[in-house]
Amino acid sequence: MKRALRVVATLALLGGVAFALIPDDKPEGAKTVTVTGLIGSEKRAFFEDADVKAELAKQGLDVRADSTGSWRMSDQAEKTPGLDFAFPASAAPAREIQRIWKLQDSPLVPFYSPLVIVAHDSVAQVLKKNKLADVDPATGVWTFRMDEYVNALKGNRRWEELDGAREHPELSGQLFVTTTDPESSSSGAMYLALLSYVANNHQVVSDDAGVAAVRDLLHTANSLQGIQKSSSDEPFRDFGAGIGSPLIFAYESQAAALALQGKPTGDMVVLYPDTTVYSDHTVVAHTGNGRRLAEVLQNDETLRTLEAKYGLRPQAKPEAFANLMRERKPVFAPDLTAARIKQATLPSLDNLTKLTTAAKGTK
Repeated sequence: MKRALRVVATLALLGGVAFALIPDDKPEGAKTVTVTGLIGSEKRAFFEDADVKAELAKQGLDVRADSTGSWRMSDQAEKTPGLDFAFPASAAPAREIQRIWKLQDSPLVPFYSPLVIVAHDSVAQVLKKNKLADVDPATGVWTFRMDEYVNALKGNRRWEELDGAREHPELSGQLFVTTTDPESSSSGAMYLALLSYVANNHQVVSDDAGVAAVRDLLHTANSLQGIQKSSSDEPFRDFGAGIGSPLIFAYESQAAALALQGKPTGDMVVLYPDTTVYSDHTVVAHTGNGRRLAEVLQNDETLRTLEAKYGLRPQAKPEAFANLMRERKPVFAPDLTAARIKQATLPSLDNLTKLTTAAKGTK
C-alpha cells in the first residue's frame, strides 16, 4: 500500500522551492477515531506504552481505556454508556458482558497467558525437597504439583512441618497460595476454578453436588488469605517489594514483562502448576470501532511483537513469546505442551459464581 505523503513545509531558497515530505503511516484512507472501553488492570501498562500507542495511531485508533478488575467489568459495562469495547482477562466475564450487551458474534482473543505461581528460589527449593514442586534438569522449567498442594490444604499442612523450612524464619503458618479477591478479579476466580477441578478428580465442576464436594477446600484456601487485593498487580508488586505471602498466584505475563523490560527479578522462580488455567484475554466489541481494535490487536504484526514484549502469548503467533524468552531469567516454558502442563476446563459462569460463594463462606 502506498503511503500518503503530506507537505509540511515549503521553503523558498535561491529562487527554487524545496518541500519536506514526511510519510503518514496510517492506512490509506484511515481516519483517527477514539475508541473507549474497559481493560483488566494487568493490561494497563501495555496500553500505556508509547510504542503501542504509536502503532494504534498508525492504524487510526486512539484508545482511551479505564482499568478495573475483570469480574467487576460486567457491572461497569452495564452502567457506562458509550463504550466501544470491554477487554477482561478471561472468557467467563467476557461471556457475561456479551449477554448484557446482547451480542451474538464470537469475540476475539488476541493473546493469552497461563496462570503461574511465583516464589523466591529458597521457597521453591523447600517445595522441591518436599515433593510439592519439580524442576526439569534439562530446561530449568519449574512445575508445582497441584495434587500434592490440594492434599496439603486438606491436611492443614504447615510450613514448619516441611523439611528444610525451619532454615527460613519467614516460612511459618499454614501453607497456602495468595490470590486476588475472586469476587472482583479474574485471576482469583480462576484459582478457585483450578482448585475445584483438581479436587474433583480432574473434572470440571458442573453441578451443585460438585460445588458441595469442594466447598470446604475452597473455603479453607480462601479464608487463610485474610483481606485480598482487588487487582492482580497489587500482590505481585508486594512480592517484588519483599513483602506478603511466599507463594503468589499470578499471570505469567507479569513475571515475563519484568524480565523483558530489564527490571530486576532477583531470585524469583516461576512455577507452572502441572495443571493450570489459561487467561484468554478476550475483546468484547460493542461497536464497529471496538471490533476494529480487536482485529488490529490480533492481526497487526507490530502489535503482536509488542504483546510478546509484555509477556503475553499472541494467539496467532505464540512462538513470538518463546523467541523473546530464550536465555531470560527466571526460566519460562517456551512450549507449555512440551513442558507437560495440562489445562483445566473452566466451569460455567453460574457454577464459577457458586464456587466463589462457597469459598467466601456466604449463602
